[in-house]
Amino acid sequence: MEQSKFSDVVTSETQLRSVMGYPSERVLKKEVSRLDDHCRAFIAKSPFVLIASCDAEGRLDVSPKGDPIGFAHVIDDQTLAIPDRLGNRRADTLLNILGNPGVGLLFLIPGKQETLRINGRAMIVRDISLRETMAVNGKLPEAAIVVSVEQAFMHCAKCMIRSKLWEPDAWPDQSGLGSLAQAMVEQGGLRESVEEMHALIENDKVTRLY
Repeated sequence: MEQSKFSDVVTSETQLRSVMGYPSERVLKKEVSRLDDHCRAFIAKSPFVLIASCDAEGRLDVSPKGDPIGFAHVIDDQTLAIPDRLGNRRADTLLNILGNPGVGLLFLIPGKQETLRINGRAMIVRDISLRETMAVNGKLPEAAIVVSVEQAFMHCAKCMIRSKLWEPDAWPDQSGLGSLAQAMVEQGGLRESVEEMHALIENDKVTRLY
């Protein structure tokens, strides 16, 4: 991004701290290096996680993963496993892990304002004994993302309060938003019509969920 487009750009930690200040001792002390009872309880009730990853060239990606409540498995205090289900085969997260194992996780629980953040290093695991523990409707994931935990901490509620994410009365009207089918056809210049693309997407929801 060109800095010349803006007149007041922060370029150093000294500048940043002059604006933001420093975290309190309480905030610094909340970070742990293992999955304690609080982390385990949160993960056990979460049906959704966002995984941030970065390839060897520094290009970033954030991918959502969702499944039945408790789908992420705590193996031990330092290790967490997340099933990789059927998707669009882009495999952005998996390819990034091959080039750069560093990942960041953000676990959410619907209706709960706080979130759980975990940072660590990941690998792609296909051990059948692990994948069998992640079966849904008798179907195993092709792989699991296994994360070695380095940092874990609860994130405060302010972002949820500001966004009103869990307040249905505050949700925006979705009129005017294009469908996934429209976006794929127009952005990709696809030969399929929007109707044909929509049918393919709907079929995927039925036949390729697990």
